[in-house]
Amino acid sequence: MVADADPIAVGTIDAALDRMFSTKLNRAELEIFFYPRLNAVALEFKYELLTYRQFWDAANRQQFATALELYKADFAARNLINKYKKTRAIYGKVKGQTEWEAFKHARTHNAYPVIELGYRFNGETPFFTSFMRPAKEQSKRWDGSDPDNSPAITLYFTRAQADELVQLFDQSYLMELLAIKGTIKSDEPLAVDDY
Repeated sequence: MVADADPIAVGTIDAALDRMFSTKLNRAELEIFFYPRLNAVALEFKYELLTYRQFWDAANRQQFATALELYKADFAARNLINKYKKTRAIYGKVKGQTEWEAFKHARTHNAYPVIELGYRFNGETPFFTSFMRPAKEQSKRWDGSDPDNSPAITLYFTRAQADELVQLFDQSYLMELLAIKGTIKSDEPLAVDDY
């Protein structure tokens, strides 16, 4: 925990998601929130009629940034191969957290999936990807039935989109936002006019 404060909106970026029953991609708007009590950034998006929040703690955000730099180096050197089974986790894996719900006040499901960092071609175009593997829901269902599994979800980023997300992932930037919102106190004295 970096502050005892409610989540704050950080920004919005574009990415892409798989389109159902198609090889094409759909544009996705990711709303970014910082959860100071968890020191985690959540990517919130809609996929197949549900709302998802994918949480990235400080270590996972750093891994994402490192993976992106490796991808950009491979991209610049033209070393990318079109074999997704070999490339979807080429830059590492992190243990993530996800929540999903049907609508705002519906029951929230929670799971801890592995997220693989790599890349994938869509046609002739490569994308930096985060592939969230399916994972079993953590809590028992109220009706006693078996827990759900979170679905497999791939987020596709251009280099510019991923760079923008890395900027929003930056811990010092997040702490500045908290200070601006008045959630945490700055060490600097209050400015006053001499009289």
